[in-house]
Amino acid sequence: MTKKPAVILLSGGLDSATCLAIAKAEGFAPYCLSFDYGQKHNAELKAAARVAEALGAVEHRILKIDLAGFGGSALTDATIDVPTDGGNPGEIPVTYVPARNTVLLSYALAWSEVLKADDIFIGVNAVDYSGYPDCRPEYIASFQAMARLATKVGVEGSNLTIHTPLLKLTKAEIAQKGTELGVDYGLTVTCYKADEEGRACGECEACRLRSAGFAHAGLVDPTRYQK
Repeated sequence: MTKKPAVILLSGGLDSATCLAIAKAEGFAPYCLSFDYGQKHNAELKAAARVAEALGAVEHRILKIDLAGFGGSALTDATIDVPTDGGNPGEIPVTYVPARNTVLLSYALAWSEVLKADDIFIGVNAVDYSGYPDCRPEYIASFQAMARLATKVGVEGSNLTIHTPLLKLTKAEIAQKGTELGVDYGLTVTCYKADEEGRACGECEACRLRSAGFAHAGLVDPTRYQK
């Protein structure tokens, strides 16, 4: 029986690697899509390639787009430093990349239509996350509704679904789930300030959330650090 194709947005970090493993465990044939969008921490792209190969992606594509051309984020703008404090509660942090998930999901939607895939997976999380507006469940529901209206397959009756299996999980639960599914987290890069070798800074919010997740799950953290 032929497996259903699904497009998986794969950044190379803990969340997206777990999302890929879940999609495969659910019986989908995973087509992974990563982006060189001008992020400073582009070591994650090498990590994405490693993860895609290790978890048996049918295909893995890396597309180059230029969100750094607009700047406005500590992840893409050379004039803005990645913060190492927790930021101000209730404020969207400077690591938010303007409209990033909308842009990336739009590319995934285009590829899914070509592949005749009714399913897209994205590893957004609304529990242990940084307060990004494009990680909220109401955003995902709205994008899904738009996708069904805006595509040929949607008009013809396809019920395209945006899967968010990590949405309500803590980082500890995500790490535990991926471990159960055989994810090698030593292949992944989560840090916003990772060096060219993929070693983490241990100071940014992404590092702190990841480290706390492994600790709370009682798992050994395989992250390599710069110091």
